[in-house]
Amino acid sequence: MLKNYIIVAFRNFWRNKIFSLINVLGLSIGISASLVIFLIVQYDFSFDRFEKNRERIFRIVSEFSFQGNPGHTRGVQAPLADAVKKELPGIDQAVSFRYYNAGKVSVPGAHTAKPKQFREQNNIIFSDGHYFDMLSYEWLAGSAQSALNEPGRVVLSESRAKLYFPSLHYAEVIGREIVYDDTLSARVSGVVQDFGQQGNTDLTFKEFISLPTVLENRGLRSKMGWDEWGSTTSDQQLYVRLSKGVSASSVEARLKTIFTKYRGEDAKKNHYTWSYLLQPLDDIHFNSHYGNFGDRQASKPTLYALMLVAAFLLLLASINFINLTTAQAAQRAKEIGIRKTMGSSKRQLIFQFLSETFLITLMATFLSIALTPLLLKAFASFIPEGLSFSSAQAQPALVVFLAVLILTVSFLAGFYPALVLSSWSPLQVLKNQSYFSAGRSRKTWIRQGLTVSQFVIAQFFVMGTLLVSKQIRFMLDRDLGFNKEAILSFNMPNADTSYTHRLYLLNELKKIPGINTASLANDLPSSSGWWTSTIEYKEGKKDLQHQVELKSGDSNYLKIFHIPLIAGRDLLFSDTIKEALINETYQRALGFRRPVDAIGKTLFWDGKYVPIVGVMKDFNAHTLNFKIEPMVFFQSSANWNDMIIALQPTQKNDWHAAISIIEKVYKKAYPEEAFSYAFFDESIAKSYKSEQNISNLLQWTTGLTIFISCLGLLGLVIYTTNRRTKEIGVRKVFGASVTQIVSILSMDFVKLVAIAFIIATPLSCWAILAWLDNFAFRTPVSWWVFALSGLGMMAIALGTLSVQTIRAAMTNPATSLRTE
Repeated sequence: MLKNYIIVAFRNFWRNKIFSLINVLGLSIGISASLVIFLIVQYDFSFDRFEKNRERIFRIVSEFSFQGNPGHTRGVQAPLADAVKKELPGIDQAVSFRYYNAGKVSVPGAHTAKPKQFREQNNIIFSDGHYFDMLSYEWLAGSAQSALNEPGRVVLSESRAKLYFPSLHYAEVIGREIVYDDTLSARVSGVVQDFGQQGNTDLTFKEFISLPTVLENRGLRSKMGWDEWGSTTSDQQLYVRLSKGVSASSVEARLKTIFTKYRGEDAKKNHYTWSYLLQPLDDIHFNSHYGNFGDRQASKPTLYALMLVAAFLLLLASINFINLTTAQAAQRAKEIGIRKTMGSSKRQLIFQFLSETFLITLMATFLSIALTPLLLKAFASFIPEGLSFSSAQAQPALVVFLAVLILTVSFLAGFYPALVLSSWSPLQVLKNQSYFSAGRSRKTWIRQGLTVSQFVIAQFFVMGTLLVSKQIRFMLDRDLGFNKEAILSFNMPNADTSYTHRLYLLNELKKIPGINTASLANDLPSSSGWWTSTIEYKEGKKDLQHQVELKSGDSNYLKIFHIPLIAGRDLLFSDTIKEALINETYQRALGFRRPVDAIGKTLFWDGKYVPIVGVMKDFNAHTLNFKIEPMVFFQSSANWNDMIIALQPTQKNDWHAAISIIEKVYKKAYPEEAFSYAFFDESIAKSYKSEQNISNLLQWTTGLTIFISCLGLLGLVIYTTNRRTKEIGVRKVFGASVTQIVSILSMDFVKLVAIAFIIATPLSCWAILAWLDNFAFRTPVSWWVFALSGLGMMAIALGTLSVQTIRAAMTNPATSLRTE
């Protein structure tokens, strides 16, 4: 029986080659996209799933609000760890650690005078042995019970042990010395397997320096604020493992009591609120509010959007199959009647038609496997580094996914046509009354509804793509309040804290031909980071406190970026904070209607009074997602870690030569450091990578949805013109022109596209307005975007229709009239 089903399916496929190829191609595109999306989604949702107690492991994060301005940080105050251990019941384990980025790591050799050096080593933390109690590391050398109990000890990951000591066995590494930034010495007390070898993880730490190294060193303890409840940094983190049966909400309530005990009075005095939340281990990979330490952080909305894209593409392909199969129903009417007369049951017929769908789906799946590498390139912005189809083929989950996908698509696409075809009465079929019964209008209405739904989805994506692209272009072209052209910057080495040395490098750079000017600063005008401080203004009826963003740079900073002063003067040179510039937003927040009114007033900041000597024009210090906030610009050489260079904008062809000379000067000053620079305008463009990824996703999705929809439309037009062959011949005999016949054949389909436009417009408008709410500055939702997308979709549909309608209209009427 099964063999017969397969033979009949192949015969039907061969008899209707065009329609079968349309179905195979449409399904293969949908399945390919689904396969790629599955690989991405499965990868991101696999993070930190291998930890056996993961449902009870949480990171304590901080939520705060200062004068109505909310904030989030993954950091906590360092003393919170001891308070949690002593005062918080329901905790099995509490692990506090401090992130550390070493500018230089030295490894003294046993037989060499000069130690090996490694620059900019990250993924290092200060922690104690409880870290290894909470997480299941595999030890290759040393003991988890004693490795981090004493100061001056360090545990290395397998990869770092191989990097620092490539010729030694793990046991031989124990006791070897490592020096960090020429100031901190530690001896290796253990080697553990890299945590990522057990599965994907965001806990990518490679070196673990014993926490007693900090706690028993007064200088380090003070520098890291280990006893300060008023100091918070995202580098200071606290993880807890709850006892069985203890809820996260109950622990959060007790954490609120701890904060009130130690910081409650200060919070009331300075008008801020603070709360601790428990972030599940599973959430760390996805929550951008708090970030992670891994190389990739995913977005759940983006992943859900990808899953929705896969569902839409499969739905479109299934709609094509349903439309074409039901449209061809009359051609198989006699076959169905004979089968029923010979004793076939409705169940057997349904199984026959589902087996045909299964065969087409299976063929589409094989084709999709060949197309997947191409789609991986199309979705390159979302593909994690190292993830490829070849590397995923051995995953059992992929095999299961493909099997479920084939069965699901076969059922969704084939069940309704199978139900329709198998329900006909054999008497009506054999009398040629099957397709011309009362049910015809209902089936036609269903096909029209499915076609409309296809084009609703396609036009929704077209409109979304245009509006998202319009917003991205708006962000890239908007005047941000500063110059961003012909400017490059690079970071100074962390290990070099000498202002004299940096000033010497600055002066040497200014001598290079092709450089307009240069500046030392703490940051660029627009960046992804925030540096804020609480500043008071005490000249009024009441003191005003504001959380103010800080920028610091030398006297060339404002000149390089063309940031104008609208009142007052520029800062006089100083290596400490003696006077300040404020922006217009801060001027208004202080209650001054005119910029000039703020000149000469003083701010109380960092324990001293600082006069305001000028007001800067507002500029966007961050991406356009954020409002312009109060800002203070000042001079303090201790914070200048960025070298900013303005090249001659009229000598663009000579920039490469100038950059080569800059590198030589840099290497002369820092011979052991790597030189790396970035152009400011490119950095700003990269800051909108997430939005550009969404745009790329929409562009590819739009192209695929239009292609699949047009495939279905083409199939229906071919079927319609074939059915109306005789009508076309009669009309031509009575004098109808080619244009008139094409118009008649196309009108029904054009109406469906127009209906789809009417439905898609409000849906896309609602969706894009919701997305634009994420931006403080946004492009207007222009009417022409909807008109352009509607006209474009209509033109594509007419182009698709014309392929067959013109051919049918130009057929010789004598040939048409001979066709039965």
